[in-house]
Amino acid sequence: MSFQVPVERNVLGGPLEECGTDPMTGFHRDGSCACGPHDAGLHAVCAVMTPEFLAHQQSVGNDLVTPRPEWHFPGLVPGDRWCVVAARWLQAYAAGAAAPVVLAATSERALEVVPLEALKQCSVDVPDDPGSLA
Repeated sequence: MSFQVPVERNVLGGPLEECGTDPMTGFHRDGSCACGPHDAGLHAVCAVMTPEFLAHQQSVGNDLVTPRPEWHFPGLVPGDRWCVVAARWLQAYAAGAAAPVVLAATSERALEVVPLEALKQCSVDVPDDPGSLA
């Protein structure tokens, strides 16, 4: 009998899309914010790094800027897409320094910690019909 890991969905209920591969992100370093059963920290929020978010994280002891080769971590710069810990994103949101969120690439598991409305307020997703933004 084979065991299949359930496919994670995004916060909108659709298929979980890739967050980023340059640098390679995700708890499993596969480009996805899928958490699986082993990610106790819930690296579930696909966020686009901003100077404000990176500075806030550094100020609370979460240094996302300094490269850590021993962990295959290149250090992040503004514009990078990264799967961040849901509680850390919520902490930055409460402080007014939340990073923009790619909802289609954010795991539904983020909703265990972060309200959907907060994620939507910071969404940078492009709709299927970008003309609807006009």
